[in-house]
Formats: sequence, C-alpha cells, structure tokens
Amino acid sequence: MPVEEDSNAKAKKDGEVLEQFLKIGLDERTAQNVLANSKVTVNLLEVIREAEIQEGCGKATGNLLYTVSTKYPTNALEHRPRLLKYVISNKIKSNPQLEAAFGYLSVVGSDKFDADIFEDKCGIGIDISPDVIKVTVERVLQNNMELILAQRYRMNVGGLLGQVRELQPWADGKIVKEEMDTQLKKILGERLPEDEEKLVKKKKEKKPKAEVHTEIFFSDGSIWRPRNSREKLQKHLYATGGKVFTRFPPEPNGYLHVGHAKAMFVDFGLAQETGGYCYLRYDDTNPDAEKLEYIEHIQEIIGWMGWKPFKVGFDDASLFLYHTFFSNNVFECNGSDSFVLEMQITFSSDYFQELYDLAVQLIKRGHAYVDHQTSDEIKEYREKKLDSPWRDRPVAESLKLFDDMRRGMIEEGKATLRMKQDMKNDNFNMYDLIAYRIKFTTHPHAGDKWCIYPSYDYTHCIVDSLENITHSLCTLEFESRRASYYWLLEALDMYLPYVWEYSRLNVSNTVLSKRKLNRLVTENWVDGWDDPRLMTLAALRRRGASPEALNAFCRGVGITRSDNIIRMDLLEHFIRDDLNKNARRSMVVLNPLKVIITNFKDSVVEELEAKSWPEGKDGDPSSTYKVPLTRVVYIEKSDFRLVNSKEFYGLSPGKSVLLRYAYPIKCIDVIFKENTQEVIEIHAEYDQAKTTKPKGVLHWVAEPSAGVDPLKIEVRLFDKLFLSENPGELDDWLADLNPNSKVVIEDALAVPALKHAKIGDKFQFERIGYFCVDRDTTAEKLVFNRTVTLRSSYPKDLVPQS
Repeated sequence: MPVEEDSNAKAKKDGEVLEQFLKIGLDERTAQNVLANSKVTVNLLEVIREAEIQEGCGKATGNLLYTVSTKYPTNALEHRPRLLKYVISNKIKSNPQLEAAFGYLSVVGSDKFDADIFEDKCGIGIDISPDVIKVTVERVLQNNMELILAQRYRMNVGGLLGQVRELQPWADGKIVKEEMDTQLKKILGERLPEDEEKLVKKKKEKKPKAEVHTEIFFSDGSIWRPRNSREKLQKHLYATGGKVFTRFPPEPNGYLHVGHAKAMFVDFGLAQETGGYCYLRYDDTNPDAEKLEYIEHIQEIIGWMGWKPFKVGFDDASLFLYHTFFSNNVFECNGSDSFVLEMQITFSSDYFQELYDLAVQLIKRGHAYVDHQTSDEIKEYREKKLDSPWRDRPVAESLKLFDDMRRGMIEEGKATLRMKQDMKNDNFNMYDLIAYRIKFTTHPHAGDKWCIYPSYDYTHCIVDSLENITHSLCTLEFESRRASYYWLLEALDMYLPYVWEYSRLNVSNTVLSKRKLNRLVTENWVDGWDDPRLMTLAALRRRGASPEALNAFCRGVGITRSDNIIRMDLLEHFIRDDLNKNARRSMVVLNPLKVIITNFKDSVVEELEAKSWPEGKDGDPSSTYKVPLTRVVYIEKSDFRLVNSKEFYGLSPGKSVLLRYAYPIKCIDVIFKENTQEVIEIHAEYDQAKTTKPKGVLHWVAEPSAGVDPLKIEVRLFDKLFLSENPGELDDWLADLNPNSKVVIEDALAVPALKHAKIGDKFQFERIGYFCVDRDTTAEKLVFNRTVTLRSSYPKDLVPQS
C-alpha cells in the first residue's frame, strides 16, 4: 500500500509540474520532455521561481525562459535574476538577444556588470520595423538573384535568412521568414513540378592547373610571374611519384605550444589525408637561440601528439627508383622482396653547403651583394627607400668578400650578404633582405664547420624546393613574405612549391610568442617550460591533456584565413570531453571538515564499493574500488552551512545528506573553535536502513581505521595565467599575470585506493574536477594537478563539431 501511495503522490506532483510548464506557454510535447529530465525540470522550476511568474506568461516569454534553463552559462549564475527581469519586461524578446546576453554575462564578474554595455550588446531598445525588414530582404534577394532564378524553390532559403540575420541581428525571425516567403513568391510565382525535384549539383570542371603561383610587382612597374616549366614539373613529379609532400618546420629555440599543435594538424594531417608524406624539418639557422634540449623535445613531443615523419613502402617492386633532395641521389631496389625506405628527420643545416653554393650562384647572376651597413643603417635606408652604397659593387668583389666571410676573415657584424630585390617596393619584405650573416657561434647540429649562417628568408624557400615540397603551408603573418619566397626561387631557376597561408591559433588569457614564453621561463615567472599554466604542449601534457583531445580541438577550430582569438574555455571543453570518457573516478576532499558519526561503532570498518566509471563495467574488477567507512569521515568545508537555504544541498544542523556510495547522515551537533564561530567538527548520526532520501549527495573520505589519518595528497589548482583575454597586446603584459593562477593545497585527503596512482594517471575527483598525477610525486607524497574543472563554461551550442 505505501508503494501505491508513493506512486500516486509522484503522479500528482508530476501533474502539478506539467501544469506549471503549460502555464508559461510550453507546448505539451516540450513540457513532457522537460519533465522526463530531472535536471532540466529543477532548473526550469528555479527559473520560474526567480522570475516570479508562477501564474503564467506568454508563449514567447516562456520559450525564452526555457532556453535560459537549458543553456544559461553555469559560471554566471549570479547574473541570472537580472537577466530574467529583462526577459519578463519584454526588453529581451528574441533568441539572438538571449544568446548575446549569455555571451556577455559569461565573461563579466558580478562587480563589473555595466547595464549600458549589456543593453547595447543585446540590442535592447532596438526595434526593427517591418519596413526595414522588407528593405533588407529585398537587398539580400537582389544580391542572390542569379542563384535564385537558377535554382528557384530548390535553393537553400536558410542561407538567405542567415544573410538577413547578419544585417539585422535583432529582427523578428518570424517576420523575416514571412517576408522572405512573400518576396520569393513575387519573384518566382507558383511552384512548378520541377521545383520538387532534387537539385543535382554540377561537377566542377577540372581546369588545368595554373603554374603561375604569384605576381611579383616591382617599383619600376615590371612584373615577375614565376612559373614551373614543364621540365621542372616532370623532374618534381618523378621525385615525388605524384604524392603530396608537406613539412613541419619548427625552429628549435623553445618548446612547442598549442599553436604548433594546429600546424602539425595541418602539415601532417594534409599529408595523411591525401596519402602523402610530411617531413619534420628543423629550421635551425640561428645558433644563438637553438639548443639540443629543444631539438630533442620537439621530436619527442611530435611523437606524443601521434605524428611521425614519413616512411615510404613498396611491395613486390621489380624496380624502385626514388629521388630525394636531389635528382642524382637515387636509391635502387631490385627483386620481389618488399622494400621500406625510412626518411630521416631533416635539418636546414643539413643543406648548409648547398645553400652556400646557391648563394654564390645568386651573386654571379647579379641578384646578391655583400653589404657593410649596420642594422641601424639598414633600417634607416629601408624607411627612406634608399639603396645601400655597396649595392652595385662588382660581382667579383662580392664573390671574394663572401668567401672571406665563409673563411672567418671578417669580423661579426661587419658584413652581410643581401639579396638584390627592390628597395623602393611598398612590400617591406622585398627590401633587399639579408641572406647571410657572420656568427662565430657553435651550431648545435652542424658544429663549428660554419661561421656564416643563412637567414630564414633565404633558407626556407630553397629547402622547400630541394625537398620537393608540394604544399608549403604557413600562418598568415608570412603572407607578405610570399613575394620574396618566389623571387628567390625564380632568381635561382628552382622548382616552385605551392604556398598557402592560414590563420594562426590564438588562445585567450595566454601568450604564445616564443620570445614572451622564453621570458616567462628564464625570469622564473613560471616553473619551467612544462609549467601547467602555460600553453606549451609539454605543459598541457603535464596538466593532464591528451593528444587526442588536442587534435580534436584543432579539428574543431578548423582551418581558415580569419584571425581571431579562441576562448580558453573551448580548449578546456575538448579536454574535459576526453577525460570524461577516460579518467577513473575517485573521491578526494580538498578542504576537510571532520564529521563524527556518533552511532557508528568505534572499532568497525565497513568496506564499501565505489564506481570507477560512471556506468561501471560489469565483470571487470577495475570498474569498482574499495572505500572504507569508519566512525570518522571528512567532508568539504563548503558542504556545510550553519544556516540552511532552499538552493543549498549540503549539510546543515538538523538536515540530512547522503554520503556517496554509503548512507544518509544527519547533523545533530556542531563543535566550534573556542571563542570563535569557526566550525571545527560536526556530530552526525547515520541511517543504516537508508529510510531517509535526502536530495544532497556529498563526496567524503574516512579514516581507514580508528585513529589513523586518511591518505594525504598535495593538490595544485591551476587557473588562467593572465587576467586579460589578449595579454600580448598590453605594453606591460607581465603586470597582467593572474596572482591566483596557481593555488596549492598541501593536505587534501584521499581514499586509500589512490595511493597506487602513478605519474600521468588521470582521475575525476567526484564533484570537483579532473586531475592528473604530477611528476613531482614522490614515494612519500602524491601530487595532483587540476586539468580542468568539472563543468564547462563554454556554451554547448557554440562547440564546433569535430
């Protein structure tokens, strides 16, 4: 009978909740779906209560409230009552306005809310009249008239509506759609039978590939149009077998960061996607900044990211000819045995002799000269667009001086080899760039053989050509160098790779400049290149991110030519999504508060089972772990309040909560520190029969046996390294460092099962976040880094689908 009564009571309560949802204008199907999801139900009821509309409201308002209950950013709950007033007063009356509100409130603290800025960003007070909508729709249709007449009613109307939305983001969507339908009907008339047929996309005609890669404009009005001759192309195709060849060319002057993860994804990914090959090439032309440590790190971290320099395999080949680097470098394989050629990782310094020989050729062709200007003089002459006094010196003289440079007969800083490009060009990167400079520095890879080193602008394009790269992919800051890239290859009559630039990856609240990263490390603002607050790949690995999560992030942000800043929250979303599937669950208490269960026998230790994974794994012993329950347990200090409230699900005097995987407990007494209001201990009783059903569920840690302290661990809580979204733009960017970017909790308490954790192991500490065992762990003490918090602050509907 009690079971039947409970069932009737639940049905009655559900009916009341359903009626409440219908009162605010939700259709019955939506209301039923909400009722089936307890979390959304609680959220929506809380929103209705905060908005004080228990008696109901219009359908449009109700739908907006429903959106607030499902999509509102969890990191901005203090703003929600304010937002609801805007919705109820009909100042926010559309989904675009609501989305704009979410975006603003998710990044603004409660003390920094500015009503004028908020209302401006949300379009409050802006009414788009039907006449304005009509004119805007007419404009969009006119711009797309050719396509409309060709495809008629089969075209994608959603794309047209999107164009209207870009022009008038605050327009009423329903009115826009009605106006669009009306005007389309005026243009096209009634629907015809062929309008119902599926639109067949025409295959694009394959046009012959244009071999003109760029046009180089000179200040005298002449134009170079570099192109690959038939002979060059045949030689190139013979060397590559028609495969795509890319290269990932990092400079070994620091640790790779998350921006390099995107570059790897582009370079290695394109080769992988097309069945081609990708070199790892160290761009090691500056021995002053390069170290063996960085060279070794780069190779190791690329492997960790899942990428490998290519291997070429041939099976059952009667004859194998493969050209690499130069046409006279041929490997042969005869017979029916399989053959694999593993390409070695390359260095720009591997080509120092070839680069020098080509520089000699450049001088002989009249395209380079030895110069003696200082760096300040070069800058001054560039600004004034003046030629160097030594620009027109005789070829023979430049050849002799360049040889003197090579043999160490000229002091460092007293001579450079410059390319004779165009000093009066509007493109700064065509101003007679430096090809070689003197440096009496030992090279980490080439040793002491050379005392002159080629510049990036001279080396990069030549080595691309020597390695038969088909696609030279780089970020947009190198776009202005494209003219110089092709000028040099054309001047040397070399094969021309295809160059394409894409936007670099910029992440908020950090710096990715190698110069700034190096300063943070060398000046001890952070604890080394792998400090978990940095966005280096070593730091992200130490923090607990996986290569799968980072590659999914790169896939998610995509490859475009639009420069923007990606919110850190989005990176954390992909890391969190990966950890949710792959991190074991455990219980840890960061700031312990002692609880004595007075009706639990002092000498008893009850061994309980806790789940290692959300759903468990039947038949797999690792799917659960043992947790001891004793008379003394510890909960989070934040999970206890002296004064209870409706929205608080923790423990309070006279209130019950459920200890996760254990029993309900009820607070019966509170012990204070002498002469203070600081709570130091709670006395509680447990309900062994589990007759009470409290709403709140708490994680906890118990003494493993009477009088024995729980396992103590160190926990490091990391947050954004900088306070500003784009600290790199600040003059005093170091002053923007977040003083709370690292908080260390030295005596957190953990369940005994965690004592077996090894460096690199990843866990979800229930109700707290995701954590990883740090390399500072010792036999005496485990150290955990927080990877990400438990909940995402990034709107789910804005997450790109990878």
